Amino acid sequence: MNNIQLRTVNVTRYVTPLREGGSMPAIAEADDGFLYVLKFRGAGQGARALIAELIGGEVARILGLKVPELVFADLDEAFGRTEPDEEIQDLLKASVGLNLALHYLSGAITFDATVTKIDSKLASQIVWLDCFLTNMDRTCRNTNMLVWHKELWLIDHGASLYFHHSWQNWEEQARRPFALIKDHVLLPWAADLEEVDREFRSLLKPEHIQSIVSLIPDVWLEGENVFATKEEHRQAYTKFLEIRLAHSDIFLKEAQHARETLI
Repeated sequence: MNNIQLRTVNVTRYVTPLREGGSMPAIAEADDGFLYVLKFRGAGQGARALIAELIGGEVARILGLKVPELVFADLDEAFGRTEPDEEIQDLLKASVGLNLALHYLSGAITFDATVTKIDSKLASQIVWLDCFLTNMDRTCRNTNMLVWHKELWLIDHGASLYFHHSWQNWEEQARRPFALIKDHVLLPWAADLEEVDREFRSLLKPEHIQSIVSLIPDVWLEGENVFATKEEHRQAYTKFLEIRLAHSDIFLKEAQHARETLI
């Protein structure tokens, strides 16, 4: 369980862009015959969004939540040459090498809280996860959840861990509450936060966090001058998550308080 690994696939066909959000993900086919939602290293937030996606998705999986399989997706230099759309061609050129992709859930529908009811335990689990990851992107406007085969699946954690866009006072930031939880689409139903906090703190071990962070490819850590080495950079992600987990009572209280003002 502690040795988490991701498969690597080679992208063989760009199928269609997904025009949601600024990162311009796309549906693409890989050499294993499957379709994936491909997140590009050359998009707006660059490799940091892929790191957040990787950490967020794999933490969610360890906690027992449903996330499409994540894979490293290798993009060949020749791949974008035949693409007629100039913007997409530029994106593909900037993303040669290792990217990240999620297994495409064909036929899935976007979660709508007014249509699909979920129980308080699951709502509490997802709210806790997003507090832990500082994920600002699970709102009514953009739920980033899909219903597939009558089950709820979590997608798109690229906006999580926003502290890493500057690394300023990151150890202090790890202890901060997450004020944006007040906008979380599932907060009104999250009545079991204390129970979930106990359960998740016992489930998520330091070795899990270390194993997930160790997956971050060297190439995604380039161009960051805050750290002397890539290993030091990885250790900072590990430490941030370990501190945050140890002080989960801070974000737990914030979420409970925000929920009380809603209901």
